[in-house]
Amino acid sequence: MAEITPPQKNRITLYILLAMVAGILVGFLLNKYLEGSPAEKVTKVLQPFSLLADVFLRLVKMIIAPLVFSTLVVGVARQGSAGSVGRIGGKTLLWFIFFAFVSLALGMMLVNFFAPGSAMHLPLPEAADTGIQHTALTLKDFVTHIFPSSVIDSMARNEILQVVVFSIFFGIATAAVGEKGAIIITMLDSVAHIVLKMTSYIMNFAPVAVFGAMAAVIGRQGLGILSTYSIFIGEFYLGLFLLFLILMSALWLVVRGRAGNLLTHIKDPILLAFSTSSSEAAFPRLMTGLERFGCDERIVSFVLPLGYSFNLDGSMMYMSFASIFIAQSYGINLDIGTQISMLLVLMITSKGIAGVPRASLVVIAGTLATFNIPEAGLALLLGIDPLLDMGRSATNVVGNSVATVAMSKWEGALKS
Repeated sequence: MAEITPPQKNRITLYILLAMVAGILVGFLLNKYLEGSPAEKVTKVLQPFSLLADVFLRLVKMIIAPLVFSTLVVGVARQGSAGSVGRIGGKTLLWFIFFAFVSLALGMMLVNFFAPGSAMHLPLPEAADTGIQHTALTLKDFVTHIFPSSVIDSMARNEILQVVVFSIFFGIATAAVGEKGAIIITMLDSVAHIVLKMTSYIMNFAPVAVFGAMAAVIGRQGLGILSTYSIFIGEFYLGLFLLFLILMSALWLVVRGRAGNLLTHIKDPILLAFSTSSSEAAFPRLMTGLERFGCDERIVSFVLPLGYSFNLDGSMMYMSFASIFIAQSYGINLDIGTQISMLLVLMITSKGIAGVPRASLVVIAGTLATFNIPEAGLALLLGIDPLLDMGRSATNVVGNSVATVAMSKWEGALKS
């Protein structure tokens, strides 16, 4: 697989960090200038900054579906048989399920230990419109979301899980037809290289996007967003740090001394996901980083797309942490049995929601409705959600990287 080699590659991390600092500074100045202004003026002034980030993210999303399709089909076809695909897929899903439980359980334990909502003492509301539509989970909805009725429609809407399902079937069928399929494999391998070359161009705009995103958030919310909920934010980021240590410990058990070396290869994708609040933005660069680390490209192109649909460790920890925080804020006591039931519901609902805007809030809204907790409590999180999303997006990248390395090692496909 071709590597992404943008100009001044070694400086991209520095540029992104400088862009973050500049964005915060400009956002602070804009916030002071706009203080007391009507909402229309605030939106008009900040729109050019948010547009920078929006354009970058749209460019990244433009290449996600063709990149997932081309790399996954090639990866599956080169596995050689449906049995091989099933073996690797089974191991991968078991890993994802285990760490989904670990992430959700960690969030549940920490929110019970710190009890950040207990000091809120909010009265139960009559009703409130948070702008987040909750989803009622049914088996039918879950299953139909997995299987596409039209792969073209799935690609158009960036429904990565559905693209993954189609790509797996297409890859197995391509391998089964023998010589005729080899032509398709060669063509799609070329497509993957071309898309990755496009990615190298797009990534040159990452610092500009980071600057715009930070300026827009701080300009609208002010630096107060960093302090108003400082305790909640601090406890949540402590949880992400503990989850990071758990993931790195699991990686150490698999690759021993090479665990630290992985971080040097994926630091740019982690920083990009953090600064843009989008793990999707890091996807193309993460693929090449894992291949440089030594992961087999067949495993990377198979496991990583699955991870983006099934393995959002940081987001899952946030879901359990935030759901119980809202219950605490209203003085609603949830016994351990109810909390475990909530954990199981979150484990299922989080699997079919990838690609949905503000996906974590959507899942939380549905969970609150299921357990008769006021959905108006989401208003407590809306203001700081962009700041929290940065941490959970970066953690999602780490979780999927560790999973990919583990699968490569267990398949004997990890180069030293």
